[in-house]
Amino acid sequence: MDNLTHSLVGAVLGQMGLKKKTGLAMPTLIIAANLPDIDAGCAIYGIESLAMRRGITHGPIALLVLPLILWGLMLAFDRWQARRGKRPADRLPVDKGWLLVLAYIGCLSHPALDWLNNYGIRLLEPFSHRWFYGDSIFIIDLWIWIALAVSVWLSLRGERHGAANWRRPAWIGFTAVCAYIFANGLITGAAERMASSALEAGGRKDALVVASPPPLAFWKRDIFWRTVDRYGSASFVPGLGGTVDLTGSPTGMDDPRLATWVKGDPAARAFLFWSRMPVAQGDGDAILLRDQRFMHPLAQGRFQVRLTAPDTASHTD
Repeated sequence: MDNLTHSLVGAVLGQMGLKKKTGLAMPTLIIAANLPDIDAGCAIYGIESLAMRRGITHGPIALLVLPLILWGLMLAFDRWQARRGKRPADRLPVDKGWLLVLAYIGCLSHPALDWLNNYGIRLLEPFSHRWFYGDSIFIIDLWIWIALAVSVWLSLRGERHGAANWRRPAWIGFTAVCAYIFANGLITGAAERMASSALEAGGRKDALVVASPPPLAFWKRDIFWRTVDRYGSASFVPGLGGTVDLTGSPTGMDDPRLATWVKGDPAARAFLFWSRMPVAQGDGDAILLRDQRFMHPLAQGRFQVRLTAPDTASHTD
């Protein structure tokens, strides 16, 4: 998910009452909720960063170590402020145990959210390079933003006014988002079952089917399917059913040039390592590598590689 969502999750956890457990609780929760994204710097490598993101810093070793590092930095910051006489008088005393627990809670919330969309996350890196996908929530979800932001704002306003139940809005927002995620999971499951049944009835057995919500219209599903040699699309709306294109198009992944050309292009190798549903299309004397999940005109420019013969291999971001 995007970093605003991660930050709002950290904030809502704090407003649910966790910020009263220790000093520096709120900044610890918010920073920890974003901490695995320290790998974002690899974006300078363009397409090659697809093979770097959501990997080692989202895996079990990092999720054990990163909270410890943040915990140590927060304790050092509190001591530094105290030595300089700059420590806020109204800050709660720092409870080392609770501060460490909150660092882990915030950090673990990150992969839980990242798993929800169809971009992918390598939850077991470095022990396994396998990608995991939830396919339930769009990577930037406006409705989650609104629910979390409003609940945090109402909770903070109640706290400032001395309301005894100032935690309640945060709990309501948290519960509503959990219910929203659960409902979206049910919609994705129904969409994939519908498409799989239609494909099987149409003679396309053993097809990989991926359902993904479009931006804003969370109740709908864009569906992508592929067999060994063909790929196609479908759509689904709960209560109305859906339509499936049973014809599809050739994936192009059997192009004999691919095996040789990919060896000479690190961007292509990174792309294929990340790609879940690769498609190879002719582009003059070149091959355009794309992914079915990101072929929308607004996204395709960031998720494609123009592959040429080894002596002139290049790519476009």
